[in-house]
Amino acid sequence: MLGIFSAALIICILSDVSILFALVFGLMIFSFYAAELGHSPRKIFAMWSAGVRPVKTVLITLLLIGIVTAYWRAAGVIPAIIFYTADFFSPAIILLMTFWLCGLISTLIGTAFGTAATMGVICAAIAENLGVPLWLTGGAILSGAYLGDRCSPMSTSALLVATLTRTDIFKNLVGMIKTSIVPLILASAFYFAAGIFFAEGGAATVDAKEIFARTFTITPSVLIPAVLIVVLSLLRLRVQLMMLASILACMAGAILIQGAEIFELLKVAAFGYYPSDAQLAKILSGGGIISMASVSAIVGLSSCYAGIFQATGFLNRLQSLLIELGKKFSPFASVLTAAVVTNMAACNQTLAIMLTHQLCRTVEPRAEIFALHLENSAVVVAPLIPWAIANVVPLTLINAPPSSLFAAWYLWLIPICQLPKKFSAR
Repeated sequence: MLGIFSAALIICILSDVSILFALVFGLMIFSFYAAELGHSPRKIFAMWSAGVRPVKTVLITLLLIGIVTAYWRAAGVIPAIIFYTADFFSPAIILLMTFWLCGLISTLIGTAFGTAATMGVICAAIAENLGVPLWLTGGAILSGAYLGDRCSPMSTSALLVATLTRTDIFKNLVGMIKTSIVPLILASAFYFAAGIFFAEGGAATVDAKEIFARTFTITPSVLIPAVLIVVLSLLRLRVQLMMLASILACMAGAILIQGAEIFELLKVAAFGYYPSDAQLAKILSGGGIISMASVSAIVGLSSCYAGIFQATGFLNRLQSLLIELGKKFSPFASVLTAAVVTNMAACNQTLAIMLTHQLCRTVEPRAEIFALHLENSAVVVAPLIPWAIANVVPLTLINAPPSSLFAAWYLWLIPICQLPKKFSAR
């Protein structure tokens, strides 16, 4: 059944069809498996509910993230960040700047897809004109986009891990930052060296400052919603309250600074920001509650799977093998193995995180350490699977080849740097 389910996911990806169809199909076959074991339809529905219950907070947060990412566009927050950093681009440091700027944006907005669609598009266009191979730029964008997906308080994956492990997201973030230091330094050195070697010079084809300046009023005050996220994160305010504060600041900025109307903002909150300027639309469109509908459905359906697997013992045999692996080598080695297998089978990050948690939750009894293991494995492995949506969507947005995953050095270095520590710890 796992093979059939994986095949359905791969067919959807290759056919450019939403994986929701495969997820619905998978829910049907796994529910049929539960029925074959003698469970009634009412009991199976209860399994679905039990799976979804732990992630209700995540689903609510997804809606808020949709509004935030739309308002950061409409209020000029993302344009202002790009406007103030555009002058730092040069051939020698283009890959390094791409990695860091994508990392900055993804940390602020917590979404890899949104980062690739905004800063990623601009960086890819500039780097290509400077003579840098697109597979290298794609790797830098992939690394930066998932830097924040892993370490941002607005990241749905970070929130999901904290919810599943019943840990504090801000304590988790501190641990993730500590384990990121060496990979961050090494990846930065690699991108700097590659930029010097490959860049050939030339004029950028995208004048980001000119595009944004003709549509938005760019002033430092426009950055207040982003500053709020950083400050409130340091104060460890609840993620939902942080986003509400940023949404209100964006509404004030959009009305007072950008001249937006309240009814227009309500439409943006629901359907996203789509400017009339053709050039601007290519690099800034998106966001809104509607943009989170598919992701919310994926989270909900994936959660149903977890409920079925838990109640039927579907993964017990694999779980036993992973426990033995953890005893023989290390808990992290066991979690990493599970993360690779689940990401290859599930093709989506959310389900892989949930399955890895379900398979390995007895391998490491300390909740905070286990949460860190999940972040250092399941979260960063997902974009390294060429048929997973965590890889396909960002690279498609920037028209980069699948080989870009080999240049996503930060994502490779996270688990690689953790393995020696875990082995030596035993």
